[in-house]
Amino acid sequence: MTIQDDFQFIQCQLNEGVGELILNRAEKHNAFDEVMINEMITAIEQFANSSKCQILLLRANGKNFSAGADLNWMRKQAKMDFDQNLTDAHELAKLMHVLDKFPKPTIALVNGAAFGGALGLICCCDIAIANERASFCLSEVKLGLIPAVISPYVVRAMGNRQARRYMLTAERFSAEEALKQQVIHAINDDLDAAAAPFIAAFKANSPQGMAWVKTLVSRLEDGVIDDETLSYTSEQIARIRVSDEGQEGLNAFFEKRSPAWQDAAVPLVGAK
Repeated sequence: MTIQDDFQFIQCQLNEGVGELILNRAEKHNAFDEVMINEMITAIEQFANSSKCQILLLRANGKNFSAGADLNWMRKQAKMDFDQNLTDAHELAKLMHVLDKFPKPTIALVNGAAFGGALGLICCCDIAIANERASFCLSEVKLGLIPAVISPYVVRAMGNRQARRYMLTAERFSAEEALKQQVIHAINDDLDAAAAPFIAAFKANSPQGMAWVKTLVSRLEDGVIDDETLSYTSEQIARIRVSDEGQEGLNAFFEKRSPAWQDAAVPLVGAK
């Protein structure tokens, strides 16, 4: 599976297992419209289907990660009828969904401002790292709107109580506050250096195991622990134990060798 390289508003590259989706509309502070959304969906699906892609980085060129919705796109939306707006919203919802369900680890590297829908993208990633000057805002209510499509991911990250605050006040908050509210995992002005340990850890782990973890955690989001939950989790561990990667990982551990998916130079955790 090849990764398309002729997009208008994004750039894509793939090196040593690490795919990069780069927002590339710096002159507009990487604000997105229907064209950019479609390009991101296409790129994410291509990375998901590429056997060469182990990890996906989401980052941006320019001073800011993304200003959210493009103003000209918003003007067009204001003139659309309900059905047209619904179709438009479904595309943004699809973007959030394909990123959130991406079957491999994802890392958002946030430089500068990340407003509105950009905050949704960040919350869809498994890991998010921001630089010191990064700032965040859910500004929709200032325009008489709501952050509807991104809300499931933002509420999941921040929790209901804090999401209410920031969605209702539309206040701008810092990287430090974003760290407290679990929107990001770390603050570092050298985003690549901060991402490196995560990339190394992901490369050492079972690709199937990590994909199944993402599905597992998603399934358990409602927090309900009942008979169905117990049955599901029991079935999942049983299935992965007898899978090819599960067998390889267990055998490698007991034979004190690296599993097939791992660089032989990387020691097994727990091996003596």
